[in-house]
Amino acid sequence: MVDFVTSPEVCVGFLRYALSLLPCASDKVKDKVKDKVRGHGGIRVPGMMRAIVYRGPNDLRLETVPVPRIGPRELLVRVAACGVCPTDIKKIQYAVLPPPRIYGHETAGTVAAVGPRVRGFEVGERVALHHHVPCLECHGCRHRAFAQCEQYKRTGITAGFEPAGGGYAEYVRVMPFVLPGVVKIPARNSLLEGAMLEPVNTVLKAVNHLALLPGDTVLVAGQGPIGLMFTRLLALRGIRVVASDLMESRLELAKLFGAYLVQSPKSKGQRPSVYGKASAHGEFKIQGSKFKVQNPRVVEGRSSREGKRRTQHATRRTEIRNPKSEIRNPKPYDAAVIAVASDDAFRLAHAQVRGGGQVLLFSHTRRGEKTPVDLASVCVDEKDLIGSYSADFLLQDEVARLVFSRKLDVRRLITHQFPLEQTSAAVALASNPTADSLKIVVSQITDG
Repeated sequence: MVDFVTSPEVCVGFLRYALSLLPCASDKVKDKVKDKVRGHGGIRVPGMMRAIVYRGPNDLRLETVPVPRIGPRELLVRVAACGVCPTDIKKIQYAVLPPPRIYGHETAGTVAAVGPRVRGFEVGERVALHHHVPCLECHGCRHRAFAQCEQYKRTGITAGFEPAGGGYAEYVRVMPFVLPGVVKIPARNSLLEGAMLEPVNTVLKAVNHLALLPGDTVLVAGQGPIGLMFTRLLALRGIRVVASDLMESRLELAKLFGAYLVQSPKSKGQRPSVYGKASAHGEFKIQGSKFKVQNPRVVEGRSSREGKRRTQHATRRTEIRNPKSEIRNPKPYDAAVIAVASDDAFRLAHAQVRGGGQVLLFSHTRRGEKTPVDLASVCVDEKDLIGSYSADFLLQDEVARLVFSRKLDVRRLITHQFPLEQTSAAVALASNPTADSLKIVVSQITDG
């Protein structure tokens, strides 16, 4: 006797065929059959799900919507965790895009269904998602400006309506062109850690824009979740980080993340006063700490071509400095990272960066806002004013190593978890942080 139901795909096809032969069946019966069709591999997928639907400025509603139907080259993922990102907050508060939409893009979850033409993924695997993946062929991609790629600008993950990430829902559909951005989460790591891959990627991309030498001094203005990631990643490269924030609790955490000096903008221009010297063993000693000095020609995570270009730019600076001459230097920074949307922070940092230094804007994402800049300080002082936005697809393996090895321990950044129905409260807290809040996550984790 032949067993015709030998695989989930065959079973699904048979049930769909049976459903097509039931034109007179009630909607209730059809829904039950659809539930059976869409759930296999030990995960039952319902026909309907809960989602937080954006209906207008600051108007988020818990609604019941259809579970996305996937195509043969797509995945269906049951969402476990989704971080609240400032980009989504901006869209929710300022009506950047027309409703309805389901936002949320810092997403991790469990594969619930696999299209028959998808290879490399199995139902039940835990994955982290990237909603933007570049074409790698256009003019922008050839210059590694992936955020300017037209394909990259498309959102490849949706929970319904116009694709907008969909992480504030129970299930998302992962389209074919972003499947290369799906990262499997190791057994030892949590789904929460997986949800942090995308924001870490954006920070690592920005760090790679900076032409720095080990032992350089960098101001990181703002020690929220993003600023703390900058502090840690720069410290891992042997950079002396001066961390600045208004909240004392965040400054204390910045020390744990590797900052050698912390300061509050409320204080009167506190600056680093003493620079240490590199030892013969390649270690840099600062206030009782040791940072491994990295060879500037061996830059992790960059192509040899890009690394050579940035190294040549960096080595144009004087590598040997006299510490005595810098004790009271009014411009103590080789670079500054503005990880907070503050024009005042930018102007102060720009004034304190040395000639030939760099100022990187990371949080000024709202168009139309202007601030005065002394253009001579850019031209005559040869200061680079640069920006960095979104993620770098080619860095995802390096990001996974940093996060999953816990060299960058993102678990310490997650302070609050909200259930799906309280997404509005999660967005409100992320918009108006408190002394004890950092990364806010909408969590649907039920199994620990």
